[in-house]
Amino acid sequence: MSDAVRLSDVAADYDAILCDVWGVIRDGRSLVDPALEALARFKAAGGQVVLVSNSPRRSGSLLNFLDEMGGFGPQRPRPFDDAVTSGDATHALLAARAPGPAFKLGPDWDDALYEGTGLEFAPLEDAAFISCTGLFDYETETVDDYTDLLREAQLRRLPMVCANPDIVVQVGDRLLPCAGALAQAYEAMGGETHFAGKPHPPIYDLAYQRLAELNGGQPVDKTRLLAIGDGPQTDISGAQQEGIDAFFIAGGILGERFSGAFDPAAADSVLAEDQVAARYSAAALVW
Repeated sequence: MSDAVRLSDVAADYDAILCDVWGVIRDGRSLVDPALEALARFKAAGGQVVLVSNSPRRSGSLLNFLDEMGGFGPQRPRPFDDAVTSGDATHALLAARAPGPAFKLGPDWDDALYEGTGLEFAPLEDAAFISCTGLFDYETETVDDYTDLLREAQLRRLPMVCANPDIVVQVGDRLLPCAGALAQAYEAMGGETHFAGKPHPPIYDLAYQRLAELNGGQPVDKTRLLAIGDGPQTDISGAQQEGIDAFFIAGGILGERFSGAFDPAAADSVLAEDQVAARYSAAALVW
């Protein structure tokens, strides 16, 4: 890529978009209006948009959350057609391990993930595995606070199912640790981890299924599909593994590295550090 790209520059080449949420259409505090407008214009021209998020929420919960934030409804239609989440894909992994029991690692607000799984919960010493949706309090804690817990779990040879592979999430001008950071630390100790979100195949399989449903059962043509995201190790790596064109948004979790004027060559270099590449890049998603 040689220049920063606007979505309008490339929209005609694609029938559908798989769009990340945090770091692209939401900054962790509020929705990003220019990005929403870009997706709305793509939809108005006949394109389809499915949000693909590593949120541990189920997709219905995420959509309701975004509806409330954006005031979407009859007077302001959603600028996207549907959503799939790591929570959706992880739900099947958890149900397959029911009744467990599982050690629940994460905040109570993620409890909706477990509805319908049949899982039971137990203290670490009685658990068969760990279900990790994040830190108990990502606002005040760090991964280092979990060293003893993770070490004990590893000694007990407990596998971890991680509902959110993201290492960090953008919350306003802060980057806070996600479940993926705990899983990364657990792997470094020799722990066994399992993922379903980006960059792993299960969440993409769900996205293709949703797109096919939107198209009356017609399978998606990957050559006409664009993945947009800000995470090199998740969004861009996943798109690359799936053979989908990627659009890198540099102003998300890596925004501090692009604090001056946006430089596409610098974006290429940053992505290369994770051995990935994107066909397009920009500081932000705009039409």
